[in-house]
Amino acid sequence: MNMKPFTRKANYYETDQMGIIHHSNYIRWFEEARVDFMEQIGYGYEKSVQLGIDFALVGLSCEYKSMVRFGETVVIHAKITTLTNARMTVSYEVRDLATDELRTTGETRHCFLDSAKKRPVSLKKALPRLYELFEETMN
Repeated sequence: MNMKPFTRKANYYETDQMGIIHHSNYIRWFEEARVDFMEQIGYGYEKSVQLGIDFALVGLSCEYKSMVRFGETVVIHAKITTLTNARMTVSYEVRDLATDELRTTGETRHCFLDSAKKRPVSLKKALPRLYELFEETMN
């Protein structure tokens, strides 16, 4: 499956006193890229929730390589790197659109939850088509 990176222009309100994007915003950008990723595979986040499955964030990491400033445009490559029945890990690469310079790397780790019961669930059993789509993106 050919996935397009998520493109995002850095907003002024996301900057800190040094005029660079505040570190907390990258976590939001990861989420935006992850939601876009799910839309691209044809199984949006809303659909999963409506069908009773949610994605609980259980961990994240982020490593800052170089600064992003207001007005710059970045592309965010999101990729599922680990997938089990109960969990997945999504990795991210944030690159400058104009120069392809690596700005940030990171990952988020999620478990699959039954939305109503708030209990872990096997995605492969609960939403087998979504599990298959996730697998396809890894190949």
